[in-house]
Amino acid sequence: MTTLVLCVDRTNDISRKTGLSMPVVGWEAVRSLVTEVGLSDPEDSSVNCLLEALRVTRELRDEREDAEVAVISGTSDTTVGLDRSVALQLDDLVANFDAEAAVVVIDSAEDERLVPVIESRLRVDAVDRVVVRQAHDIESTYYLLKQFLADEELRSTVLVPLGVGLLLLPLLLVQFTPAVALAGLAALAGAVFLYKGLAIDRFLSEAQDQIRDALYSGQVSVVTYAVAAGLAIVGLFLGALQISGPAAEGDVLVPSVLFVYHSVPWLAFAALTASAGRLLDELIGNEGVPSSYMNLPFGVIAIGLVVRGFAGYLLERQGFLDHLVLLGRLELAPVQRLTMFIIAGIVISLVGVRISASVSNETFDDVVEGRNES
Repeated sequence: MTTLVLCVDRTNDISRKTGLSMPVVGWEAVRSLVTEVGLSDPEDSSVNCLLEALRVTRELRDEREDAEVAVISGTSDTTVGLDRSVALQLDDLVANFDAEAAVVVIDSAEDERLVPVIESRLRVDAVDRVVVRQAHDIESTYYLLKQFLADEELRSTVLVPLGVGLLLLPLLLVQFTPAVALAGLAALAGAVFLYKGLAIDRFLSEAQDQIRDALYSGQVSVVTYAVAAGLAIVGLFLGALQISGPAAEGDVLVPSVLFVYHSVPWLAFAALTASAGRLLDELIGNEGVPSSYMNLPFGVIAIGLVVRGFAGYLLERQGFLDHLVLLGRLELAPVQRLTMFIIAGIVISLVGVRISASVSNETFDDVVEGRNES
């Protein structure tokens, strides 16, 4: 088995400058090619790439490996044609030398694009990138910039926010102080990072397709989600009204608890409405209902009761809420009130687990038939 040391020239510079046909195979042929390329263009980095391929071949042979050096080059005017011509040359080399592995020697980011083509036909043991020492920093920076600009997603993520920020900076400096302008740019950068880091763009794109599919398929959950959104807005609005009153002035803790106490019932009702719509879709569209969908409404009610119980306990201890009176005569202490809400939440949660375990495996038709028989 032979290891091919491949000097890759995707843009066909070597063949164009020397007039030789590709591939060029063999130690002596490649040594002569180095002279031809050097005399044609002494500043061409291909000279260093060819010499590196010869050096690697010599090292492999010194380690008693069967190694052969070759130069392959694109010989077409189109992008696809360049890659396909290299692939054909590589197929001939693999067939002639019974090669099982390759060491790829390149001198540019353009040549590196051929590595996947080579990997599709040979096991690539190493990729040796040749950079002229005098221009090491320039070459490395060039490769990084070229790869960065070739990545469309990375380009839109970094360059677009940066460009918007640079355009806004003069406007902000004219209208506001430098501190305010920098704060605005920092807020913009933070919003962009969160937008990409939390994958909000992907969520929004998927949400549009899901909403469109739901509307076309006539799912009940579309309506219940809209109702749930309205209920949630009402709950947040009523909670905000409570913390804007005179009784909520001063401390920060009490307004927060007031907001939770008055908004939780509406938020729980909103979640219950949304889960009910999802449950109806499952009942109508599927033969069975997962236990998670059956248990979700009971879990929402249980959590709402527990959260409202704790909020009511704290408000009652601070004198912002009257004692709870049951049946017009039984007055509960704050601890008794909290205990009742916790027990109610646990009981409802257990009932939900029991019902979901017994009903989730039944089909919708079985449920309807059972009700008709009863």
